[in-house]
Amino acid sequence: MGELRPLGEDLTQESRALAQALRELFEGLDVSVRRYAARHRRDPGTFSRYLNGTRLPPWEVIMGIMTDLAEHRGTTVTPEAIEFIRGLHGSAFDSSSSPKHAVEIIEQQLADADHVSRRSSVRGDILGDALLERQNRIANLEVRLSQMEAALTAERERAGQLAAAHPDVSELRGERDVLRQEVTRLGNELQAAHEQRDAAEARCDLLERQLAAVEHPVALPAAPPLRMPKVLVVDDQPDNLLAMTAVLETLGQELVTVSSGRDALKALLHHDDFAVIIMDVQMPEMDGYETAAHIKRRPRNRDVPIIFLTAMGVDPEHTARGYAAGAVDYISKPFDPWALRAKVAVFTEIHLERRIGPSEGTASRPSST
Repeated sequence: MGELRPLGEDLTQESRALAQALRELFEGLDVSVRRYAARHRRDPGTFSRYLNGTRLPPWEVIMGIMTDLAEHRGTTVTPEAIEFIRGLHGSAFDSSSSPKHAVEIIEQQLADADHVSRRSSVRGDILGDALLERQNRIANLEVRLSQMEAALTAERERAGQLAAAHPDVSELRGERDVLRQEVTRLGNELQAAHEQRDAAEARCDLLERQLAAVEHPVALPAAPPLRMPKVLVVDDQPDNLLAMTAVLETLGQELVTVSSGRDALKALLHHDDFAVIIMDVQMPEMDGYETAAHIKRRPRNRDVPIIFLTAMGVDPEHTARGYAAGAVDYISKPFDPWALRAKVAVFTEIHLERRIGPSEGTASRPSST
């Protein structure tokens, strides 16, 4: 993990050119992949894939490498260098945008969710066994305590006087109280493991449905007679809003676009019937995590699914924080249009199914998009 991996196989010419340029920049930093990733709080595996061309890095990652290299050398990043790398990045993105690439993205997310589900199941089994063992120990202690207390009571009656509590009884009671505290703790941890497993399983089901939407697109029902739900897009960068609008307008839904978390909260007050919210994570003043937390506290909006759009890489640290804030899905910048369209289409289908039932809320006509 510390050294550069070989370039990936079956790369497009454009992806290979970008990866080679980034590798040359990175090698000038004289630092290992693992150490650089740790320095910037990034997942080393994801960062390594950026450098071997198998995953397209967000533009922020590339600018970070260029800025760090300039600082390392005591120089500045020239506009010509930025434009050259930007051109390579744009070409690589255009060449990688395809249903096949979208399938790869969603399959990786499916693998991650399945890993979480299996890990949570194993942890649940371990916690369940530990909980049962403590409960059995408590039951045995209760039997011993009952026997000792009955014997002490009989002895006191024979002596005709009150005797002090036996030290063995006090010790057993203390042991029982400690075990009861452990049972409470283990029960809470077991419930959390089950909830994590259930959430991961739900994500697996959702991602499998998204894969089907990429591989076999279906057209969403047109209005009338159905009133199509809206999509809320939140991003502080105008270029991103324009790009997402261009990608999603083919679905035939009303797009509500805003440039801040506060404007998103206002839009949810002034509009209704949203199928999904697509929200940038990194925004000034109120970021995506804080905005999502506010949304989930509102009874009117708490059930609207949120897709986080992130330039930080979809690594465990960020996804865990996002799911805790209320997100149900993730997509990385630069976003793949096929993957984004599939995700929004699936959430829209689910919204329509809940509104009018699955038999009427979905369609089977192949989409032209």
